[in-house]
Amino acid sequence: MTRHFDSLPAFLRDGRATLARGPVGLILVEDAVEYASTLTHHLDAGFRALAVFAPADLVLPEFADPRVVRVTAPVLAPDAMPAIVNACIAAAPEGTWFHYGWNAEYLFTPFCETRTTGELLAFVAEERRDSVLAYVVDLYADDLAAAPDAVSRTRAHLDRAGYYALARKGPDGNPAERQLDFFGGLRWRFEEHVPPAHRRIDRVALFRTRRGLRIGADHTFNLPEYNTYACPWHHSPTAAVCSFRAAKALRRNPGSRHAIDSFMWHNSVPFAWDSRQLMDLGLMEPGQWF
Repeated sequence: MTRHFDSLPAFLRDGRATLARGPVGLILVEDAVEYASTLTHHLDAGFRALAVFAPADLVLPEFADPRVVRVTAPVLAPDAMPAIVNACIAAAPEGTWFHYGWNAEYLFTPFCETRTTGELLAFVAEERRDSVLAYVVDLYADDLAAAPDAVSRTRAHLDRAGYYALARKGPDGNPAERQLDFFGGLRWRFEEHVPPAHRRIDRVALFRTRRGLRIGADHTFNLPEYNTYACPWHHSPTAAVCSFRAAKALRRNPGSRHAIDSFMWHNSVPFAWDSRQLMDLGLMEPGQWF
């Protein structure tokens, strides 16, 4: 049976062993959609432990794996993500690799079919980097009548085009070095239904803890180098977070639900659930990791 902590403070006090050695996945669970597949995917990717944060009243299927712990936390509260992630950063030993995401999201790394997340992170550490940038690739079902919540792993589609980047301004108003704001997917195609603060698709999906490190609600860290897409001397590996979350939200919201009868367009393609497709589409790159 999954070990259960009744609050975030209880977990940080009595469950620190979960955070002691990475990579560790911090999974925020908003509902029961694809709960088991999310955990299975990340355990198969080589995560040593998964800390699952979920509301107390959310009924979830039992997941009998000793690497998984459940923590009762107000995941649906405003700014729940930075509150939970920052608390775990402060509690973990320095240098621990973390990933954070939500249910119905799946982290893909280059060559993940034959190489573990830990192997990628060992290479990233050799490059003297403490983070791996990812793009959130929106997934959606092709038939909303058959899948009203837009979630179908067997009929999942993604956009093969329509992605772009804009220069990110630093505190001085000038372009920040090796930082860009990325856009695309459902958040771009249906931007009239998406608040401006939620339209970016870049996320630092893998990072190494450091004293004083903090993440904000906009998915950027207080240390600028963590937000960069590559090291100064060559291209670095990036990842992809393939996510049904935007599609779910657009179907859950009454305004967008009645305005959108399909997510399909001429650039929709079936998702193959492999890293090669993502690399071929330019949504993830291996950098110097061949």
